[in-house]
Amino acid sequence: MSAHSPKKAHRRAVTATVVGNFIESFDWLGYGLFAPLFAAQFFPSGNSLTSLLGAFAVLGVGVLMRPLGGILLGRYADRRGRRPALMLAVSLMSGGSLLIGVTPSHAHIGLLAPVLLLLARMAQGISHGGEWPAAAAYLMEVAPERRKATYGSLFSLTTCAGAFTASLLGGVLTAALGPAAMTDWGWRVPFLLGGVLGLVLLVLRSRLAETEVFRRQVQGRRDRGSLRQVLVTHRRDVLLAVLFVAGSGAVGGTWTAVVPALGGRLAPPGTMFGVAMTATALMLVLNVPIGLLADRIGAARLLVAASVLFAVTGSVSYLTMTGTFASLLFTYGSGVVYLVCATTVLPKLLTEIFPPSVRALGTGLPNAVTGAVLGGIGPAAAAYAAEHDASAWFVAGMMTAVLMSLPASLLARRRTASDTPRADDQVLAA
Repeated sequence: MSAHSPKKAHRRAVTATVVGNFIESFDWLGYGLFAPLFAAQFFPSGNSLTSLLGAFAVLGVGVLMRPLGGILLGRYADRRGRRPALMLAVSLMSGGSLLIGVTPSHAHIGLLAPVLLLLARMAQGISHGGEWPAAAAYLMEVAPERRKATYGSLFSLTTCAGAFTASLLGGVLTAALGPAAMTDWGWRVPFLLGGVLGLVLLVLRSRLAETEVFRRQVQGRRDRGSLRQVLVTHRRDVLLAVLFVAGSGAVGGTWTAVVPALGGRLAPPGTMFGVAMTATALMLVLNVPIGLLADRIGAARLLVAASVLFAVTGSVSYLTMTGTFASLLFTYGSGVVYLVCATTVLPKLLTEIFPPSVRALGTGLPNAVTGAVLGGIGPAAAAYAAEHDASAWFVAGMMTAVLMSLPASLLARRRTASDTPRADDQVLAA
């Protein structure tokens, strides 16, 4: 074996871990971008907004499945290992994408069409709820101590890459096929592609080695993956995690789907694809530098700064959004910048809160529940608010969630200062 083999194996493991985020982002933004095209095929109505509300309702149900995914796959990752959980998550993800891509329209199979769409999004919701905590636990357990935020930036890098690819594909398909063909069948292409990419990733993850942290500190422990321990012994840590992820749950579950969908109704065909592509392309360049900055100044400080900035720019841009390219770029881009900062530092912040024996479950449960509550009702609430001229109330609620990082940062600082021994440490000492 060559001297470089361990480094190559490490790079392959990191790549197979973070690429799942690429597929999840590709699928999530793809749903928001293409929802105006396929909504009427699954929810026929004389009103395009009513059809869109039906598509968003399915999106919301998928988000509501995330807590189940956070519990099931998080517990699975703590009991059986990070690698098996990562394989199961990508299987559900790719299966859901393929099902959406091949499901006939309401005109062909009636009510079975929206039912199959709902089942596909439920499977993907479970996958989304369990993919991130298992991947975060794996990545943070193999990352060097002083580069954890930089490694975390690979999550935001692949998120932006997935969004960029989805928007690029949408723009290319729209230009090549035209609006009629896109509405008829072209919208299926990204879902079929996402399913195939998921199957390729499944093969890559089957070759992963389990982390040393899991093998040495978790495997063999009877209390590993204990839901009771998370909810009782670590209940304060769960609250802290909820405060940290509130903003990313609201913005990731709502902004990246609502702005493209509403922008698609305000702007000429294809404009929103260009907006999303431009915003994500710019952030692709800044992902790793943001991670390096977070390792230098502190993960919590970077999150607080990004939250305050987005609370201002996001509110102004959303409430003044028009169908111009510049306006949509300002609105969508402000959310992308915030999410890049959040997804860069959250793996480090959350995995440090919980001990290895409940790390994936402890990270996954509050993240999934918060995302489900805020992201699940967000798209439908945004569409309803837009129809009733109440967008200011929607924005106020969104920014309240974003600014929860401020009290979270203060609580985390007090928690670190107190240096209270963990329950896991007490068990080991006994």
